[in-house]
Amino acid sequence: MAVLLTGMLAAVAMKVVAQAAGTLSESHVGALGLLSEAGPTFVVPNKDIPKHWSVIAYGDTRFTDPSNITVTSPKVRRWLVERIASEHPDAVLVTGDLPYDGSVERDYDVFRKETESWRTEKLRVYPALGNHEIAHDPAKGIKDWWAAFPELAQRRWYSVEFRNAYFVALDSNLPLSSGSEQQIWLREQLEHLPKQTRFVLVELHHPPVADQTPPQTHMVGPNERSLAEFLEAQEPKIKAKIIVIAGHTHNYERFSEGGIPYLVSGGGGAKPYAVPRDSNDLYKNPPAVNYHYIKFAFDGEKLNATMYRVDGDATTPVFEARDGFSLTAAR
Repeated sequence: MAVLLTGMLAAVAMKVVAQAAGTLSESHVGALGLLSEAGPTFVVPNKDIPKHWSVIAYGDTRFTDPSNITVTSPKVRRWLVERIASEHPDAVLVTGDLPYDGSVERDYDVFRKETESWRTEKLRVYPALGNHEIAHDPAKGIKDWWAAFPELAQRRWYSVEFRNAYFVALDSNLPLSSGSEQQIWLREQLEHLPKQTRFVLVELHHPPVADQTPPQTHMVGPNERSLAEFLEAQEPKIKAKIIVIAGHTHNYERFSEGGIPYLVSGGGGAKPYAVPRDSNDLYKNPPAVNYHYIKFAFDGEKLNATMYRVDGDATTPVFEARDGFSLTAAR
């Protein structure tokens, strides 16, 4: 096992993949990333993870020039980064749109500068690709993402074995539907989970389930919907609980469908969206704006999830728990 720095932030062990589980044409190699064989892309040794671990998830940070206060709130962005560092989580999942423009290298420079405390704390960071990483110049954008996270080179999706949890990072910019390369790979992942796995945390950018009451800035598309249908068919077959965490909508939402919690966590600093909420959104009577992060804490039996919100209009950050739920570990 080679010891690497995932996202240049923390040491993990990488499983060496000798060949792909399927055959890709030359045009796909480097564009999509090689399919992994069944099993995790990366493995964090059990000895490096406490029995009672914690993971933080959030997204839509839009790191960019701090003078740009139109598309993002630099103040809130920094508050969230420092708060996450102070939590000392065992992993951080980023649901995409980490930079404002992924083809502008300076945006990644801002990311590195503003997350210095994450490197000090040696946080493990596992990002998913958003649309802003590749929106303006896809070829340069993906190269810059791989430059920022070199262990992900030639991959646009991957998995991490993390004690009794398993992280799956998907690329919702590409097909997730039946017969797609990602779904073939994802099926292999779920069918070959390590025996110790009790929770599968799926992260991606575009949400498979979200508020749809008009007017919405982002509607759920067929691609994401097909992923939800696939996961809900697979969940009863595996001995683990699936949790889906997405971003894209700059707010917080929570749903439960087919026994699966679906979270929208896009309150990382990007210009907020006011969300007209469906009746089945489990986040009731919320403020219109929800800058936030979600903390998952495993207590030995249950995975306890808490959403912490910060008021972006304040002069100093005050975080408060505004939502939460628990899942019992599968056996």
